[in-house]
Amino acid sequence: MRRPLDGLLVVSLEQAVAAPYASCRLADAGARVIKLERPEGDFCRRYDDFAKGASSYFVWLNRGKESCRVDLTDAADRALVQAMLAKADIYIQNLGPGAAERLGFGSARLRAERTCLITCDISGYGDDGPYRARKAYDLLVQAESGLAEVTGPPEQASRVGVSVCDIATGMHAYEAILEALLARASTGEGAAIQVSLFHSMADWMNVPYVQHAYGGKTPARLGLAHPSVAPYGLFRSAEGAGVLISIQNETEWQSFCAGVLDQPALAGDPRFARNRARIEHRAALDEAVQASLGRLPQAEILARLDRHRIAYGRLSTLAELGQHPQHRFVTIDSPGGPLELFAPAARFAGEERRFGPVPALGEHDAALRAEFQPAGEAGAG
Repeated sequence: MRRPLDGLLVVSLEQAVAAPYASCRLADAGARVIKLERPEGDFCRRYDDFAKGASSYFVWLNRGKESCRVDLTDAADRALVQAMLAKADIYIQNLGPGAAERLGFGSARLRAERTCLITCDISGYGDDGPYRARKAYDLLVQAESGLAEVTGPPEQASRVGVSVCDIATGMHAYEAILEALLARASTGEGAAIQVSLFHSMADWMNVPYVQHAYGGKTPARLGLAHPSVAPYGLFRSAEGAGVLISIQNETEWQSFCAGVLDQPALAGDPRFARNRARIEHRAALDEAVQASLGRLPQAEILARLDRHRIAYGRLSTLAELGQHPQHRFVTIDSPGGPLELFAPAARFAGEERRFGPVPALGEHDAALRAEFQPAGEAGAG
C-alpha cells in the first residue's frame, strides 16, 4: 500500500529527541530517512539499554530509518553528505548552536543552492535573540519556559515526567514540514523552517500566561488538581487506590453529589453551589468529597461514576498502563529483537500502516556510500 510520503528523501543530521521525533513521523508516513550519525553514534543510543540491549528512547524515535556514520571534519564524508543533499527533499538538523554552519551544512547555504529544498533547523532558543547561542535540554527548558513553575505540588516546582519540550518541538517541526510540502506542491519552492524548544513550550504556556498577564492571577501549583475547576483532582478509595474525578458543569455537580457521594444536600451548600465558589473553598470541598469516597472500594466508585456519566481517570501505574484495555500496539524490529510499543495516536481508516525496523549503528554505511558516492571517487578506499 502506498503511503503519503513515499518517494521523498529526508536527510537528517540529528541527535537526541526533537529532530528524531520529527524524522520518525516522516518515516512512518513513507519518506526515506537517512539518519546521519557521528562515528560513535547518536548519544541517544546510550541513554539506557532496556529495550533488549538498546536505548528505550532510541527504539521509539528511530524506526524506519537508515543509519549512516559520517565524520563531517573529513572531506570525503562532507562530499558524501553533499551528494545526499543534492537529491534530498527535506533536510533536518539539531546540532548545537552554529555547529551545522561551521561544518558547511547550514540551511541558508543549502537553500541558496537548491530553492526547492525544505530545511528545518531545531534549536534550544531560536536563531535570533540573546539566548540563541545557549545549549538547551528538555529539563532546562521546562524550567526556563515557566512550565516547571506551574507543575507539581504546592511546596516544590516539578518536571513533567517525559521529555515534553523535546516532544512538542518534534511535533511542531513535523507539522511545519508537512505545511512546507503542501506549499511546495503548488509553488515548487521549498522553505526554511526554524523551531526551538523554548518557543514550542512557550506556545503551550499561553493559558497560564494570559491568566497571569491579563487576569492578574498566577496559577498555583496544585499537584493532581486543576487550577480552574473543582472538584477536579485526585481522591482515594477505601483501599487507597487513586481516582481523578472531573466535574465540568453544575448538572454534573448535582448528579455527582446525589448519585456518587450519596449527599444531595452538598450541591446546595453556598460554598459549593458554583464553580467559582468551589475554587475559593477547595480545601473544604475536597475534604467533603474525600470523606464520602474514602468509605467506598474503588470498584464501587468507578461503577457509580460510570452510571452517572462522570468523567474520571484511574491513577495508573506503569504496569497497569501496559495492560490498559484501550491500548493499540505495534511491533518494531530492533537489533536486539522485536519490541512491542504503543502505537502512534493517529489512525487512517482502512490502512494498516507498516513501521520499519530500528537501525543498528552504521547498518547502512556501505550501501549508502555506494549509492551516493560522489562522481570521480569510484573505487576510492
